[in-house]
Amino acid sequence: MKNTRKGGFKATYFIFAMMGLDNVGFVANMVSLVLYFLFVMHFDLSGSATTTTNYLGTTFLLTLVGGFISDTYMNRLNTCLLFGAIQLPGYLLLIMQSRYPKLQPEPCGKTSCVHGTKALLFYASICLLGLGGGGIRGSVPALGADQFDYKDPNERKYIASFFNWFLLSITIGASIGVTFVVYASTKVGWDTGFIIAMCCSFLGLLFIALGKPFYRVRVPGDSPLLRVFEVLLVSVKNWRAKLPQNSDELYEIPESISSGELIPHTNQFRFLDKAAVCPKGTMPGKWRVCTVTQVEEVKILTRMMPILLSTTLMNTCLAQLQTVSVQQGTVMDTSLGGFHVPSASIPVIPLVFMSILIPLYEFAFVPILRKITGHPNGITHLQRVGVGLVLSAISMAIAGIVEVKRKHESVHHNHRISLFWLSIHYAIFGIADMFTLVGLMEFFYSEAPAGMRSLSTSFSWLSLSIGYYLSSAFVELINSVTGNYTKSKRGWLEGIDLNKSHVELFYWFLAIVSVLNFGNYIFWANWYKYKKDAPVDEETLLKAGPGRMNESFSTNVSFASKQQEVSFSEVKGKDERQTEES
Repeated sequence: MKNTRKGGFKATYFIFAMMGLDNVGFVANMVSLVLYFLFVMHFDLSGSATTTTNYLGTTFLLTLVGGFISDTYMNRLNTCLLFGAIQLPGYLLLIMQSRYPKLQPEPCGKTSCVHGTKALLFYASICLLGLGGGGIRGSVPALGADQFDYKDPNERKYIASFFNWFLLSITIGASIGVTFVVYASTKVGWDTGFIIAMCCSFLGLLFIALGKPFYRVRVPGDSPLLRVFEVLLVSVKNWRAKLPQNSDELYEIPESISSGELIPHTNQFRFLDKAAVCPKGTMPGKWRVCTVTQVEEVKILTRMMPILLSTTLMNTCLAQLQTVSVQQGTVMDTSLGGFHVPSASIPVIPLVFMSILIPLYEFAFVPILRKITGHPNGITHLQRVGVGLVLSAISMAIAGIVEVKRKHESVHHNHRISLFWLSIHYAIFGIADMFTLVGLMEFFYSEAPAGMRSLSTSFSWLSLSIGYYLSSAFVELINSVTGNYTKSKRGWLEGIDLNKSHVELFYWFLAIVSVLNFGNYIFWANWYKYKKDAPVDEETLLKAGPGRMNESFSTNVSFASKQQEVSFSEVKGKDERQTEES
């Protein structure tokens, strides 16, 4: 019997509080570290930008580590607590280096001025921050979604709402971070900003730990990566094996669906089916033959990869808003009345937009679309992602136009335009992020096999990681190529003088590539086939006895999914023939 005292939205309140508090410091660092690297650690313009994007790329890449551990070795709550504890010493080291000038490098006029012990302290701090932040984000989204029973239709519909409110909690925490924490860092002292961030992170860990009595905690299972490697290796070993004409003859055992989730056979990637062929004279066993469900898990992950890769370019665009646009803000008019707004605080504008739009989306937009489309979430996950990709391309095009205006006013009239000109493309990108990030998280969670959901939701962050690394590569490539063709022999993004750079051309380059990428995404989104789960009665399978497990399993597969093009009458006829033979 289901324990109604555990799970549900009451359990997720602790998760929302944790993510809100942790993102106060995390997002403040995302937008302000580029200035810390520029003015305190004395990197140049491109060096500070690439160091920031490499740090963020590594952080989001490490979400895979958090997802892997929480699926395999530890439950998702303990994984979050472990990586949260790792993050705190990173903040301590940053506080020390930012507080004492003797631990900071001297300006040297080069791309990087940090060396020796100072470099060790610097890289140790950001590595601990990256590992801790990545592990938290690799485990927490799945922990929250686990509070709703995916097999229960009445609860499954709340998973989409959870991810919307999850994003809202991040947005609220981020709004505090990019205003109060960034102001404290840039106006009071960097050590003060890092102290506030560390305290918020510690409070977040306390909140998520306090929710332990209310959580539905999933017990870790087999290593998802080992299961994937097993299918790949066995399919290669069996490459000479002939596939049966009837997929019901492929190997399967009830233990493979102990999670209660049955994944019927599909005809895509038929080569992988060879892993489920048991060669004659061979006893079934690990690394000899895989089950149909195990093979289908790998097929699902394979189908997800083009979707994942199609969204990385949008996060390359996001990286520019957190680096180049913040640097633009330093040479613009930051006054608001008698108050000077830190340039790193400009991302609060899209965050405010998102804080307003997420409840509107949940309470107004979704119900209206649900009536029109009949889809429980209003639009599909992939449609939601597509909307975000279009808006990100528009955002980059507008960013280029704003930079043209800024440079014209600065060069020809010695006038600084208002910082709030940046708010136009920031706001559009904020709406894009609202659609894409939540759409990806829900897509990867609902489509993933039950034992791989932490790892799978980490793919949303992996998209960010690849996007940031791609941003660093683009900056280096653009500087290298354009440096050979411009009259000044300077790359578009070289040096520290933005008026001599060509940031607008870089933005338009990203806008054009984003349009091309959207066409690529449309192709893969149309190609993708959503997973169809089928319930299975394991007791029936177990009572059937070893000699008939595969027959009972085949009947369940055929009956559960029409996509196999096996009609109910054919299954029934098969059962009657089996009964007559027995």
